[in-house]
Amino acid sequence: MPMQPWFTDAKLGIFVHWGIYAVDGVQESWSFYDDIVPHDRYMSQLDRFTGARYDPRAWADLFARAGARYAVLTTRHHDGVALWDTAFGDLGLGRDYVSGYVEALREKNLKVGFYYSHSDWNHPDYATTRKPGRPPEMEDNRYSECPAEEEDLDAWERFIAYRDGQVRELASRHRPDLMWFDGEWDRSEEQWRIPRLAALIRSYNPDVVLNARMLSEGDYATPEQGAPVVPPEGPWELCLTINDSWGYQHHDHNHKSLAQLVRYFTETIGGGGNLLLDVGPKEDGTIPQPQVERLEGLGEWIAKHADAVYGTVRGLPAGHHYGPSTLSADRRTLYLTLFDAPRAEIGVRGIVTPVRRVTVLGSGTELPHRVVGGLHEAVGVLWIDPPTASDLDPYATVLAVELDGELELYRGSGRF
Repeated sequence: MPMQPWFTDAKLGIFVHWGIYAVDGVQESWSFYDDIVPHDRYMSQLDRFTGARYDPRAWADLFARAGARYAVLTTRHHDGVALWDTAFGDLGLGRDYVSGYVEALREKNLKVGFYYSHSDWNHPDYATTRKPGRPPEMEDNRYSECPAEEEDLDAWERFIAYRDGQVRELASRHRPDLMWFDGEWDRSEEQWRIPRLAALIRSYNPDVVLNARMLSEGDYATPEQGAPVVPPEGPWELCLTINDSWGYQHHDHNHKSLAQLVRYFTETIGGGGNLLLDVGPKEDGTIPQPQVERLEGLGEWIAKHADAVYGTVRGLPAGHHYGPSTLSADRRTLYLTLFDAPRAEIGVRGIVTPVRRVTVLGSGTELPHRVVGGLHEAVGVLWIDPPTASDLDPYATVLAVELDGELELYRGSGRF
């Protein structure tokens, strides 16, 4: 199935990790799985989670101002706690937080994404089998595996029925635009019944987008935290935290600067990907102010440079320009990103198509340019005069290079 155009055009999505782990500010699910926090202490957060100031319209308004085109909410993490009023399992919050989120996003014309973990380390039927080929010397974790001689395949079928029931609730009620699965490493594709699960979701929305953690049914790659040096070939998405944590953690004040986030964003879209930028609301449902400020700042940068963001495709391969770039859908305008104030002319190599003009995006100032050199089939270097200080953006300046035709690149080695 071809990728939905809205996804590759979106460029920015917001990941929302919200759950009971925000009460004590501990790591979501992993903190009890790895015995960092006692299990009973972790689960006691269920009774202390209030959602007292949850305002999904405020979230949606912030995400829209950030320039995002979609969002992904953790409807159920590995801890098994559901954010909606599910009829399956015993771990609900007594309230439906998902419906308001869906309505608020759609009011702002944002696409609706749900995170859902394949694994559930609290379900009584989950740790009843093990992944085929799991080395016997690997230590079992009591929340996710059982010894080979204690496998209970009937219990596993009950777990799959529970999983299918929850996914059916989400898909039938809300028909999400995107389902973002996680936890796939715990079992095999066959154990998860991946094709059957995908068919279930598509029966409610045939156009749903699924991430790569749906294994053979996935539509796009999901690198996490580390920006890829060589971008994936097809559609992809970098999921990235603003500080060091997915969910809210009181002690984590190591926020990335706005300048760093603009770099992550421009490098990601320059490589043909989307940035899925994460926020971790507090247990009352409010998004921490440092995260709000960074989303608003990123939104201001995107609004100023929207032509270089939306409706573009991946830009020049490495080696042509020192920095990321994007290309308009008609391949007739190249957008070059400059992170630093140029001290001299800006050189761009290998552009065969003649250049009509170069302007600074946002101000419209036209910059003189010329092509120097070139021999036989090799082409010269396009030299662009540097913008003046008044034309430079404090985070990243973008030059629009208008071409006299579709972009054609020289990728050869020159004459020997």
